[in-house]
Amino acid sequence: MSTPHAPSPAPVTPGDRPADPRDRARGSLLGLAVGDALGAPAENMKPSQIRRRWGRIEGFVADDPAGTDDTEYAIFSGLLLAEHGAALTVAHVEAAWHQWIADLDEGPFRGAGFSERGTLENLRRGLAAPISAQHRHAWSDGLAMRAAPFGVHAAGRPAEAARLVAVDGTVSHDGEGIYGGQAVAAGVAAAMVARTTDAVIAAALSVVPEDSWTARSLRRAVAAAQRSRLDPGITRLGTERAVRSAVVIGGYPWTDLAPEAVGLAFGAFAAAAGDFRGAVLTAVNMGRDADTTAAVAGALAGALGGFAAVPEDWARAIGPVRGRCLPSMAGYHVLDIADLLTADVPTTGTPA
Repeated sequence: MSTPHAPSPAPVTPGDRPADPRDRARGSLLGLAVGDALGAPAENMKPSQIRRRWGRIEGFVADDPAGTDDTEYAIFSGLLLAEHGAALTVAHVEAAWHQWIADLDEGPFRGAGFSERGTLENLRRGLAAPISAQHRHAWSDGLAMRAAPFGVHAAGRPAEAARLVAVDGTVSHDGEGIYGGQAVAAGVAAAMVARTTDAVIAAALSVVPEDSWTARSLRRAVAAAQRSRLDPGITRLGTERAVRSAVVIGGYPWTDLAPEAVGLAFGAFAAAAGDFRGAVLTAVNMGRDADTTAAVAGALAGALGGFAAVPEDWARAIGPVRGRCLPSMAGYHVLDIADLLTADVPTTGTPA
């Protein structure tokens, strides 16, 4: 039997959130990694399958929790951004894909999504961007999953975050795949300085075409979440069902569509009013591409709440990545990337 909502988190006020951008950067990228590791066991599952196996997921269900390609590709993009900053070009991104992934002996490489596989096949055939993004999965959530570092870098500047993530995405994505990455990057950029979830959602919507599938999916998911939160008779399970039904295309076999995954992530973020634990667990328990939706929800909520928003026991479980997907990324920790991206940023300020 489902249980009623716990009391909604109190509205975010200026004093609730740390002003230190380094703290928020660490919260965002750690939140991404935590969400990824929490969601990985539930990836591609239906909510009913999750309930049959675990009841409701309330924490790590794997004995040795670890992130997936979501965390490793976010580190990859974060390193690239730390090196080039606002001067990042498509040529830089393409060269990095060759240097760190495509031109290496594949060895233990595994776990990448279809968009990454398609991109690598094209790069290895000698195709250059944007032609390298011409494959059947250019609308996947593979850019959205690695978009958070751009929001961290461009804190308070959603349009700049959206511009830079589109540069990164030109090698691997097109159309709605780019829009999904832009929505996430802009949302994180706003969350790095924001007081409210509404500001984060508005920033995400401001950088994608109003009539795009991504924008429509995001608006529907957030509206469903907000309606459910205002109705005390709707259970937590009922909220998850409402958000899921607002965006999921029933019967479609692929769960990694950017408009769907981004909608679910923002819906989870809105349903929890930005509370980290609530946002991530809502995303996980909705299934589908659960590692990516929880990673995005975690990046948003972690940026809004800062490092302390991530439960301590969950944070302790996150170590350096193991290179299961990208061997060249083995040994990097998301907190190292957060510190790199904010190395030149003053540590004091006032939330916007």
